[in-house]
Amino acid sequence: MENERNEIMSEKILIKGGLVINEGKREHLDILIDGTAIIKIAPSISDQTAKEINAEGKLVLPGCIDDQVHFREPGLTHKANIGTESRAAVAGGITTFMEMPNTIPNALTQELLQDKYDIASKTAVGNYSFFMGASNDNIEEVLKTDEKNVCGVKVFMGSSTGNMLVDAEDTLKKIFSEVPMLIATHCEDEATIRKNLAEYKDKFGEDVPMKYHPIIRSEEACYLSSSLAADLAKKYNTRLHILHISTEKELSLFRNDIPLNEKRITAEACIHHLWFSDEDYDKKGTHIKWNPAVKKASDRDAIWKAVLDNRIDIIATDHAPHTLEEKTNTYFNAPSGGPLVQHALLAMLEKEKDGLISLERIVEKMAHAPADCFQVTKRGYLREGYFADLVIVDPQDKLTVNKSNLLYKCGWSPFEGTTFSNKIDTTIVSGNIAYQNDTVCTDKSGMRLTFER
Repeated sequence: MENERNEIMSEKILIKGGLVINEGKREHLDILIDGTAIIKIAPSISDQTAKEINAEGKLVLPGCIDDQVHFREPGLTHKANIGTESRAAVAGGITTFMEMPNTIPNALTQELLQDKYDIASKTAVGNYSFFMGASNDNIEEVLKTDEKNVCGVKVFMGSSTGNMLVDAEDTLKKIFSEVPMLIATHCEDEATIRKNLAEYKDKFGEDVPMKYHPIIRSEEACYLSSSLAADLAKKYNTRLHILHISTEKELSLFRNDIPLNEKRITAEACIHHLWFSDEDYDKKGTHIKWNPAVKKASDRDAIWKAVLDNRIDIIATDHAPHTLEEKTNTYFNAPSGGPLVQHALLAMLEKEKDGLISLERIVEKMAHAPADCFQVTKRGYLREGYFADLVIVDPQDKLTVNKSNLLYKCGWSPFEGTTFSNKIDTTIVSGNIAYQNDTVCTDKSGMRLTFER
């Protein structure tokens, strides 16, 4: 499956003099790329046949792997598509993405899942994999999924579209006991949310103030569902990955006393839960309406602590664009989700500048750990023989986010008006220059992921 790509003329590339951040080290190294692979890493490399990129004064990082995006294709392409959003991703240093099944139709059969791979093989600028979707009645299809070339199975244990809410107890037990591959879950208890929604609708009608969103989609709703998932995983020894942790209370479910490769239960934090808090609703409104909700500053601070002490393993985006018209609406009519892939790495680099996280830890959480968690074949690290996925960052340049430099099809960002202290210089995907000089350089450079399982 790795060769499922259009023919692209690859040229030999030599990256010179950059400060390489990789595997917990900072070293000035040269990197030589030939075809899709890194063939040499050394303090000094000469090759007259290679296209040279001068990275002096710049950072060279493994390309980020985003384990949770919604690129909306098929069926919701007025919001986004695989081509547009993967272009935005590589412009942000994300070289690899794993996309969710709640498109239209939902990816609930092997044929519908393959349809998404077929689209990506023609249009994805980044490397890609797609989750198989679970419902209350498709366990036979789920069990057909090939764990060697599909990233995982997605279970919505909370609100979703179509037939993707899995809330039947017998179905959950069957999924957790029989699916041999990684199961990723969205955890919010539906009964708790419905009760809260009814209460606040009675109080405010359609015009519920946005500040009540984290109360409606409450800590209790998150913990009830996350703890149920964790209990099922422990009972059946399931390989469970809980997405977008949003509360301090949930952090008690995760361990940091064993290495990642020994964990059966892992967790992800998202950019918005690390950047925003409920104090931002008055200014940002529905533009920061996500499920699970952005909650208290104390939750955000606790999530940061868990990222740093390894209870949380991965930083991702949950990139989920909607049109500005859709988002500019009343509480009940504004959908949850927003675009993030173009600025996720820059946002974390800004937190490094603020002293909150190190460069080494950013690389660990956004490249190394996703590769290890999902057992991705030869990606996520800068190593000889690995696929050449990397990003060059210029710490001497800045980027102010505005509509004119957004690549999202939806045309807006919750970061509009923010000035980041770094700028993406170059992104290389599977050995091809995908982004450079503020321009996406190719219509297709991504490859389908495979997994060492």
